[in-house]
Amino acid sequence: MAVISIVVELKDKPGQLLKVLEPISKLGGNIIGITHKRDKITPLGRVPVEISIQLNEKKLNKLINELKARGIIIRRYNEIRLLATTSVLLVGHIIHTDLSDTINKIDQTGFAEIVDMKICMPQINEPSTALLTISAIGKDELKKAIEILKEICKKKDILVIEPLEFET
Repeated sequence: MAVISIVVELKDKPGQLLKVLEPISKLGGNIIGITHKRDKITPLGRVPVEISIQLNEKKLNKLINELKARGIIIRRYNEIRLLATTSVLLVGHIIHTDLSDTINKIDQTGFAEIVDMKICMPQINEPSTALLTISAIGKDELKKAIEILKEICKKKDILVIEPLEFET
């Protein structure tokens, strides 16, 4: 099953969300989350709604056709490939040790990507800090990407500070 994000525009009246949810249910989709943005009215005077679902990817076209047949405006839909995300802090001479090389080695894994980065460079010869956000296709792959990053940074004498994780 793939995780899919669908953004639709709905009239702001009762029953509209149900018109979207019924076909998802009939096709065996599992709803993961719904974000209803009533404060972001579209130019057509509708409410954007993002729905994340698990669905057999072979049924996606059937779902899209069914939604269109019900008069639902579909803004976009796509598979969500990167499901697990975390951020790590790097401290050291990040720029001088070829930051693009570090990023490329994570991105080239095929299962993880650096999706955001914030850098602070106080002085040219002083250590920098970078907050990297890494996303991966699953939790195990995310852990593997962090291990790869730690190996790269060890060779470049860059400190990696991982987030604390608490078991619940």
